[in-house]
Parts: sequence; structure tokens; C-alpha cells
Amino acid sequence: MTTKPPPRLYLATPTLADPAAFVSQLESALRAGDVAAVLLRLEDADELLLVNRAKSVARAVQGRDAALLLDGRPALVARAGADGAHLAGIEALHAALPTLKPDWIAGAGGLRSRHDAMLAGETDADYVMFGEPDRRGNRPQFGLIEERLAWWAELFQPPCVGYAANADEIRPLAEAGADFVALGDWIWTRPSGGEAAVAAAAQILAATAA
Repeated sequence: MTTKPPPRLYLATPTLADPAAFVSQLESALRAGDVAAVLLRLEDADELLLVNRAKSVARAVQGRDAALLLDGRPALVARAGADGAHLAGIEALHAALPTLKPDWIAGAGGLRSRHDAMLAGETDADYVMFGEPDRRGNRPQFGLIEERLAWWAELFQPPCVGYAANADEIRPLAEAGADFVALGDWIWTRPSGGEAAVAAAAQILAATAA
């Protein structure tokens, strides 16, 4: 029997106006664990500014062999040198696929039901994410998130990401079958900083696999 490898980490940045001051903190966090991807959230701005800001983060992220995904904004992916985009909802995913495929990653979040998740998988999403908050900060009950992850991991091929809203959710998401565990904004606001949070998360995932 093949042993499934431990989940890898997926980091989400805060919503940033200018990421220049954040890059050093992000680089420290990337060195602290096995990070597969970073989701870059940027405040609205002129397209040229957005592209340049994304480029500055892409260099740091890709230099650690991680993928940089833009939160939405699929039309900017190529110009920014990013690896893809994370799309919230089936409509956004469908609209972005002609722009992103086959060269860039199209991730699917904001999935309100099993049906939405299956539609995302059928329309060539590169991963599905369960548990992320919506724009108002609301998310499903944690038991439902675990159930959706277990269901997906058992039946479907595309990778699944479990969104951890705090450190206590990391282990159960891994045990439910997540291929990746996303760490939300909370890691950047802890007194010990993002680096310590990523290192602790990596230890939890290693212990879960063991």
C-alpha cells in the first residue's frame, strides 16, 4: 500500500496595499516549512501598479520553489509572472479558464456545495479549497469542512486544500485527507510572527503523517 505524503502548506497573505514591506516577513515564513503555494491578496489599484507589486512578491515566492497565485485577477497572471489565480465561485472559475488554461494554475474556492465542488473538478480546476471565509468573514461549520475534505479525498483526483482558520484546525484537516493546508491571515498577526507559525504548522503536519 502506498503511503500518502503529508500535506504541504499553502499560505495566504493579508490584503496588501503595497507588499514591499511584507516581502521580508514572507521570505522568513517560506524558509520555515514546506510551502507549496502563496495566495497573494492585493488591494485594488491601477493595473500597472498591481502587476509590479505582484512581480516583487513572485520573485521571493518562486525563489523558494513555491507557486504564486493571485487572488482573482486572472488577466494579470501572465504580466505579473505569477503561476496562476485562485477563483472564488464557479462563475469566476468558468470565466477565468480560457485565460489561464493550459499554461497557468486555476484554483477553485468559494464552493458552496458538493455540487459546486464537482463542477469545479469537471471543468478542469487544478485544486479545490474548502473552508475559506467569504468576503464577510463567514465560513461553514468546521465539521462540514472536514466532511467535505474526506468526501473529496476519497472520490476525486484533483488535490484538495483545507483552510485552517487557526492552529487547532491544522491536524484535523490533515487527518480528513487534505493534500494542502492553507494558513489564513492569523499567522501574520501572531506576536511570534509568520515564521514561527509556519514552523509550528510544519511540525503538526509531520507528526500527523508519522
